[in-house]
Amino acid sequence: MLKQILSKLPRKSSDSSDTPRTPRSSSQRSSPRSSSTSASGTGFSRSNGGASASGRSNATKKTSSAVFPASLVAGIEPLVPFKDVPSSEKTNLFVSKLSLCCVTFDFTDPSKNSIEKGVKRQTLIELVDFVGAGTLKFNEPAIHALCKMCAVNLFRVFPPNYRANTIGGGGGENDDDEPTFDPAWPHLQLVYDLLLKFIHSSCVDPKVAKKYMDHSFILKLLELFDSEDPRERECLKTILHRVYGKFMVHRPFIRKSINNIIYRFVSETERHNGIAELLEIFGSIISGFALPLKEEHKIFLWRVLIPLHKPKSVGAYFQQLSYCITQFVEKEPKLASVVVKGLLKYWPITNSQKEVMFLGELEEILEAVNMVEFQKVMVPLFWRVGCCINSCHFQVAERSLFLWNNDHIVNLIAHNRHVILPIVLPALERNAQSHWNQAVVNLTRNVRKIFMEMDDDLFVSCHAHFKEQEAKETSAANKRKQVWEQLENAASNVQPMAGKTAVLVTPLASSIAC
Repeated sequence: MLKQILSKLPRKSSDSSDTPRTPRSSSQRSSPRSSSTSASGTGFSRSNGGASASGRSNATKKTSSAVFPASLVAGIEPLVPFKDVPSSEKTNLFVSKLSLCCVTFDFTDPSKNSIEKGVKRQTLIELVDFVGAGTLKFNEPAIHALCKMCAVNLFRVFPPNYRANTIGGGGGENDDDEPTFDPAWPHLQLVYDLLLKFIHSSCVDPKVAKKYMDHSFILKLLELFDSEDPRERECLKTILHRVYGKFMVHRPFIRKSINNIIYRFVSETERHNGIAELLEIFGSIISGFALPLKEEHKIFLWRVLIPLHKPKSVGAYFQQLSYCITQFVEKEPKLASVVVKGLLKYWPITNSQKEVMFLGELEEILEAVNMVEFQKVMVPLFWRVGCCINSCHFQVAERSLFLWNNDHIVNLIAHNRHVILPIVLPALERNAQSHWNQAVVNLTRNVRKIFMEMDDDLFVSCHAHFKEQEAKETSAANKRKQVWEQLENAASNVQPMAGKTAVLVTPLASSIAC
C-alpha cells in the first residue's frame, strides 16, 4: 500500500539543484558564445551532418534567449535557418526573424554587444537572401513586420554634430570636406538591401503594402536624405525611385513632399545634404511626364527648380539641376524663355565660379530653343553675355566667348544680328583693346571675325557707331576732369579763417545743416 502511494508522488527533475551536474568540457561550455561570435564574422557556423538536430536546436535556443529578450523570440525559434523548416512555417519564421532584428545597438563602440551585433547581422543576411529568392508570397503580417523592422532601424534623428560642419548643405565653401560615414552602416546597408529587394519583389502585393508604406513612412524616408553618409543617400535614392514606380497612388504625395523639402532649403535653411539625390530622382520622373505638361509640373519648374539657382551651395547639385531644367525645355520648348529669364534673375554677378556654371547651363538651354522663344529674351540675354565678355575673371570671359563655338547658337545670332551685334560689339572692342589675358583677346578677335563674315556692312556701321560713342564718352570724361580741376583750384585759392573771426549763419543755412 505504501509503495502504491509513493509511486503516485511527483518525481524530482533530473536537473534539480540537489542533483550534482555532470561537468562539461571547455568546448561544450563555450558553444553558445562561439556560435554567436562566428555570426559576427562571415555567418553562423553550420552543424555537421553527424551532429544531432536536437543538440543544435538546444544550443541555438540558449544563444538567442541569452542575447535577445524572450518576448522577441516567442513562438518559433528565429535562429533556425529557413531550409530547416517546412514551407508552411517559413512565413512565421520570417516574421520571427524580423522581430529579432528590431533590437537596436550602439555602434559608436565596436567592442560593445559584439556577439549580439553578429547574431543580428547574420539574421539580416538570411532575410535578404530569403526575400531575394522570391519563393514565398508575403501576407499582410509579414509586410507589416518588415515595415516595422525597417522603421525601427532606419528612421532616426541625426545628432546635431551631423550638421555642425555643414554650410549650405555640404556644397559651396566646403566642397573639399570629407564626407561623414555612419559607424552603423554595415547593419544599415543590410536593412536597406532588404527593403529594396522587398519593394522590388513580385511576391509583394502593392495593394496590401501601401497600407504600411503610407505617407508617414514616405515622409520618414525622405527625412533620411539629410544624412551626411553618401552611401546611405545613394541607397535611399534607389529605394525612393522604386517606391515611386511601384505605388502609383503615392506619386503626387512624393512629388509634393520633395517640393516642400526644396522650398525649405531655398527659403529658410540653405542646408541639406540630399538635394542632389532628390533632383536626380526628379530627373527620371520628368523624363516620364506626358505631353502636354500639366500645370502642376510647370509650377514645379517656376517655383522649385529655377529658385534652386540662388543658394551659394548650388555647385553641390548643379549637374542634377541642369539636367532637370534641360528635360523640361526638351519636353516643351516654349518654357525656354521662362528658364532664361529665371537664370538672368538669379545671375551671380559677384561669384565668378557660379557665373561659369550659369553660362554652361545657358548654352545647353539655347541648344534646344527655337527662334520664337530666342527672340523673346535675346536683348537682356546678350546684354548679360556682354558683361561676362568684359569680366576680369578670364574663365568667365572665356566661357561666354565659347558660346560662338556652338553652331546652333551662331545660327540664332546670325538671324538676329541686327539686334545682337550692337549690344555685344562694345564689349568685344574693349576686350580686344585692353583685356589682360591673351587667350581672351584671341577668342575676342575670332568672334569679331565671325560677325564680319556674317554681315560686313553691318559690322562697319556698328563699329563706326561705337567709335562715335567712344569719342563722346571721352569728351564727356575730359569735361568732368576739367570741372574737377577748376573746383580744386578754387578751393586751393580760398584763404583759411584764422583767429576768432565772426561768421554770420543765416537761419536757412542752419536749418539745412540740421
